[in-house]
Formats: sequence, C-alpha cells, structure tokens
Amino acid sequence: MPEIIGREDKNIVTGTILYTWQVPEYEKHERPTRWYVIMVIVGLLLVGYGLFTNNFLFALIIVLFAIIVFLQSHQEPHWIPFSITDLGVMVNNRFYSYSELSDFYVIYNPPEVKTLFLEPESSFRPRIRVSLMDMDPNEIKFTLRQYLDENVEKEQEPLSDQVARDWRIH
Repeated sequence: MPEIIGREDKNIVTGTILYTWQVPEYEKHERPTRWYVIMVIVGLLLVGYGLFTNNFLFALIIVLFAIIVFLQSHQEPHWIPFSITDLGVMVNNRFYSYSELSDFYVIYNPPEVKTLFLEPESSFRPRIRVSLMDMDPNEIKFTLRQYLDENVEKEQEPLSDQVARDWRIH
C-alpha cells in the first residue's frame, strides 16, 4: 500500500516500503584529550594566520567551526528514518523519486565503512550518504538495481568522507 506524506501545498505518494531502518544524523566519534589539544593548537594557528593576514572572515569561520564541533561533540545525534520504496527513497520526511537520482554505490569495508551513496541527477544537489547499519548490503544493492544504475567503478568512499572520518570531524 503506497504511503502518502503531506506537505503544505500537496501530498506525495511514496510507494510501497521495501526496506526501512534508522540512521544517526551524524557519526559520533570518541575523541581523546590529545585530539582536542591538537585541534586547539591547529585552530589557534589558523586564527592567528587569519589575523596576521588581515583575513578576519577566515578567522571568524575557524572560530565558528570550532564552536560547532565542540557543541556537536556534547550532544547525541538524532535518529532519522530512512526507507527504500518502489518509487524512490525517503530520508526523514524528504522523498527523492528515482527520477531525481542518477545512480548509487555501496562502500562496504566493515567495521569502519558500511555506507550507501545515492548520486542526484543535478550536480547542484548534494550526494545522499546513508549508513547501512546492520542491513545486508547485497539485498540493498539487488533491490536498488531494479530502479537505478549501480556505479561499480566507485570502490572508495569520497575523499571528503575519508578525511572527515580520519580526523573525527563528522
């Protein structure tokens, strides 16, 4: 039975749910004291560089980034529902029809990386990154292949995700 989600101006039919699970809003990392010391030193050096070169906007951005990372490390991520349907995928209350997506790929290197990536048709839209949690990646790939092309050339997660995971930022 297709599910209908409502918006202010219209209702959207999402289709029959094939898979659904909960994903954290972001990865919460355990950061040792050494990580905070290194990041404070790097942050102060970057702010000092910004002030030395009269680039006050850069210094302000570094300070705001540090505040956001600090506040984020002291709260738990929200759990967001994710669903794969026969008409598209749903992330929280946002529905993406398969016509909005160009392809997908799965990077599965447990325990560090178990992630589904959905590439949008528009280059102006961000890539959708979804943790697979305990889902079987082969079942997810088999199901999505019926609706989208699988990008088999992608064997590594994007560099931005690697850096964020290695530096424990996101």
